[in-house]
Amino acid sequence: MRIRIVDAFTGRPFAGNPAAVVLLDSGPFPGDDRLQRLAAEVNLSETAYARPLPESPEADWALRWFTPVTEVNLCGHATLATAHVLRSTGAAAGTVRFATRSGILTAEAAADGSITLDFPTAPLTEIPVGEDVRAALGADVLSAHDTGPNVGDLLVEVADEKTVRTLAPDLAAVARLSHRGVIVTARASDEGGAYDYVSRFFGPAVGVDEDPVTGSAHTALAPLWSGRLGRDRLTGLQASARTGLVRTTLRGDRTLLTGEAVTVIDGELLAGP
Repeated sequence: MRIRIVDAFTGRPFAGNPAAVVLLDSGPFPGDDRLQRLAAEVNLSETAYARPLPESPEADWALRWFTPVTEVNLCGHATLATAHVLRSTGAAAGTVRFATRSGILTAEAAADGSITLDFPTAPLTEIPVGEDVRAALGADVLSAHDTGPNVGDLLVEVADEKTVRTLAPDLAAVARLSHRGVIVTARASDEGGAYDYVSRFFGPAVGVDEDPVTGSAHTALAPLWSGRLGRDRLTGLQASARTGLVRTTLRGDRTLLTGEAVTVIDGELLAGP
């Protein structure tokens, strides 16, 4: 069995967000404990497991995502990484349909190598900003939104791009907040530049102190910034140390996420599922 590590939402190695991808044979998934143990061993923000569904009329592959400590409902970069592996190995071509905890998700590969994911748009609900949030982030907060059950994060807007980039949150305090993680965002300082908004994601409660590029977060960022900027097509920069760009297109209750990916490690799994 092979395991591949793919840098997603980037066109160059050692940037974007690395995900481990394991393609399984058809049939049931291995036990949850075995899947979780391997994800903990790999110790990336996500490990994706996919198995073919030859008899299903609705989906081509079943897909699950695990952080080092838990299974999650939705993950963008590991879905992009999986679609990249399927395409680069010839296991799938064109549009791939994935059966997931968040319903049927599709990934469509373009001739230029980019891949577009079709994800559910996160339903945003503005909520009061608690003092615990300000204290955990160490910054003033302009607004806060709940992102609904699939994403499960707190979306927080701060004053400017500099604040996002220099943020040094109290991760223990972030882990005690009621949401899975915290997305922090602001409008890009250079209007008309290469990106429209910036963000960072912190998820210590699920074993990810800072996620380099978070696709699922952009299903919440897209409706927020499309509403603020009056455009359905935007580009977000996730300003982690590795950085990555996510191009978003808002289509009502669906959000398209477009990015590139590159395989950096292709190896043999000697023990695992």
